Amino acid sequence: MSMVSVIGAGLAGCEAAWALARRGISVTLYEMKPGKYSPAHRYAGFAELVCSNSLKATRLNSAAGLLKAEMAAWDSLVIRCAEKTAVSAGGALAVDRTAFSDAMTREIRALPNVTVVNREVTELPQGEVIIATGPLTSQALSDTIGRLCGERYLSFYDASAPIVASDSINMDRVYFATRYDRGEADYINCSFNKEEYEQFYQALVSAKSVELHEFEKEYFKVYEGCMPIEVLARRGMDTMRFGPLRPVGLRDPRTGHRPWANIQLRRENAEGTMYNIVGFQTNLLFPEQKRVFSMIPGLENAEFVRYGVMHRNTFIDSPRLLDASFRLKKEPRISFAGQITGVEGYIESAASGIMAAHAAADRLQGREPVIPPAQTMMGALCRYISDESVTDFQPMGSNMGLLPPLPEPVKGKQERYQAMADRAVAAMQHYLKVREE
Repeated sequence: MSMVSVIGAGLAGCEAAWALARRGISVTLYEMKPGKYSPAHRYAGFAELVCSNSLKATRLNSAAGLLKAEMAAWDSLVIRCAEKTAVSAGGALAVDRTAFSDAMTREIRALPNVTVVNREVTELPQGEVIIATGPLTSQALSDTIGRLCGERYLSFYDASAPIVASDSINMDRVYFATRYDRGEADYINCSFNKEEYEQFYQALVSAKSVELHEFEKEYFKVYEGCMPIEVLARRGMDTMRFGPLRPVGLRDPRTGHRPWANIQLRRENAEGTMYNIVGFQTNLLFPEQKRVFSMIPGLENAEFVRYGVMHRNTFIDSPRLLDASFRLKKEPRISFAGQITGVEGYIESAASGIMAAHAAADRLQGREPVIPPAQTMMGALCRYISDESVTDFQPMGSNMGLLPPLPEPVKGKQERYQAMADRAVAAMQHYLKVREE
C-alpha cells in the first residue's frame, strides 16, 4: 500500500490526510502540538481556528461561497465539520471553534489508515511528503525548507499592498504611462492635485491600524522595507511625495502638467484582471483601507479583491517552486499545501490540501494529475500559485478577479458574479464526472 507523510494537522493537513486515506493511501500525520505550540495557537486539537471563527460568505455568487461549494463537491472534511458545528452568523458560515476542532480531530483519528505522530518535524521524511505547516511554521522546519527551496524563495512576513479589480477602476480618471516614457506603458497612474493629496494625507495619517501581536512588533519596528504607508506618511506631509507617490517623469494628460503626487497600479496577473497599489503595504483596518484608499483618483468605486496586510506569515515563492498541483518542481516527491503556498484564508488553505492530496494520490496510483478548469475557484487558485508571470508573489485569497472574464459582458456586479459562479459549478461538475470515468 502507498504511504504519504503529511506534516501539520491544520485545515490543509487534515484535508490532505482525509482525501488520501479515502483514496486507500496510508498516511502518517505529524503534528507538533501539544508538545510544542506556535505563538498563535493554544488548543491541542487539530484544525485550530485562531484569527476568526468565520469561514466567510455562503452565497454562491461570492468567491468564498463558490469555493465552499466546490470543496463540498470534493467531499471536503472542513465543510462537513463546519456545517455540523455552525453557529448563527447571518450569511456567513461560522463555527464553534472548539467543537469544530474536536470534530476534525475525531474524524481524522477514526480513519484506520491514518497514524498520528505528535512531535515536531525538523527534517523531511523519506518518500512522498506534503508540507502543510501553515503561516507559523517552526524555525527548525523553516530552516529545512529554506535549504530545500533556497533562502531567497522563503518569506517570513507578509507585508503586502491592496489589490483592486481592474474592471472597477474609473478609467476616465487614470492613464497608462511609465516614468519618462521608458518602456511599455504598463502602469496605471492615479494623479493627485495639491488639494486632493492633502485631503488624502489627512485621512491616511488619522486612520486606525490593526494591533500587531507581540512577536511581530519587533520585526516591523526595525525592518524599514516593511514600513506601512501610514507610518511613512506620519513622517511629514511631503514624505510620500518623495517616496512611492513621487510624481517625477510623469505628465497628467488631463492637465498637461506634472501631478502634485502620483500613485501607480501594477498588473497583478497575466490576464490584467487585478492591479496592485504599488508601495502601499499597510497595517490599516480593512474598513479604513476601503475608506481611505477610495480617495485615490480613479479608485472611487474600486473593488478591493485583497486588502493590504502585515503579519507573521511563512510562505514560499510558489510560482518559482511549485507546479499547479502543488508539487515541488525540483523534487516531485514533495508537495506543499495551505498558507505556506501563498493561498490565504481558512477555506483556501483547506482547498489547497484537497488539491495537493488528490494530485499526490493520482501520481501514486499511476494517473497524471489534472487540475480543475480555470473557470473554477479551485482551479484558479492552483494557477495563481504557479503563475510564473507573477514577479512579486504575495499571498492571495479567493476572489472573483482570479477567474477569467465571461465571454459576453454581464451588467451588474452581482449578476456578473452569479454568472461566473454558475459557470464554475458546471465546469467543476463536468471535471469531476470525467475524473470518475
